[in-house]
Amino acid sequence: MSADGQISGMTGFGRAEGAGHGWTWSVESRSVNGRNLEVRLRAPSGFDDLERLTKAGAQARFARGQVSLTVQAKPEAGSASVGVDSEVLSRYLTLARQLVEAGAAPPTADGLLALRGVVSADEIAPDTEALAAVQSAVAATVEQALDALQVSRRNEGAQLVPVLTSLIDRIEALVADAEREAAAQVEAVRDRFARRMAEIAPDAPGLEERVFLEAAALAAKADVREELDRLTAHVASARALLTAPPAGRKLDFLMQEFMREANTLCSKSATVPLTAVGLDLKAAVEQLREQVQNVE
Repeated sequence: MSADGQISGMTGFGRAEGAGHGWTWSVESRSVNGRNLEVRLRAPSGFDDLERLTKAGAQARFARGQVSLTVQAKPEAGSASVGVDSEVLSRYLTLARQLVEAGAAPPTADGLLALRGVVSADEIAPDTEALAAVQSAVAATVEQALDALQVSRRNEGAQLVPVLTSLIDRIEALVADAEREAAAQVEAVRDRFARRMAEIAPDAPGLEERVFLEAAALAAKADVREELDRLTAHVASARALLTAPPAGRKLDFLMQEFMREANTLCSKSATVPLTAVGLDLKAAVEQLREQVQNVE
């Protein structure tokens, strides 16, 4: 989540590493789009407390998105017990003696030790206190990885802003075009109805009055003033939401309202130019909706 008025995206990556207490570790954090916040953690056995800390850290930073963290941790070299499997070595020596008797060169010590299974290295299991210290240190690295992920998501948001703004500008311009075309719609409806009536019943009594009344009724049905006013209000709301993060859910809902008004505008249109503007408006709203899916 952003507290500085800058929207964030939902896609990003972060990584952090650490070492201490005889261990080394790394944490990778990734996120993709999601309607809600989902946090998943993959960590080695024994690091169970990290899940709670990871979820708390993600909830403090993000409002939406699927966040995944992977923790890899292992003891440093030297923290394992090394031994020789005498039984395996004995079998190798028996085979070596047979080969020497057949004329092969005697085996060397380093050659024998390099044979598979002769030398074993068992990790020394850390005690509970040591593991708790390691886990605490890893938790700090998780916080660093989440910070890096947050920066990455904010960078995506910074790239989204000009795209969203441009599409909102496009919608605003199309609403202005629709207003101009709508102003001519009443006269177009009246003229069309008058010509039709004159063709069907040119000598009908009271034709002019009937044309006026019917044309007025048709014009009322074709009035798109309310739709245009709501579209104008939606444009203002979209601009405001870009400065009030997290805005993803609200923008999602606003896209539905945009499309509802655009559809009604097209259904009420009585002229080809206004219909063309309405179709362009629907296309622009759909483009904006696709980009809004990336906003936290």
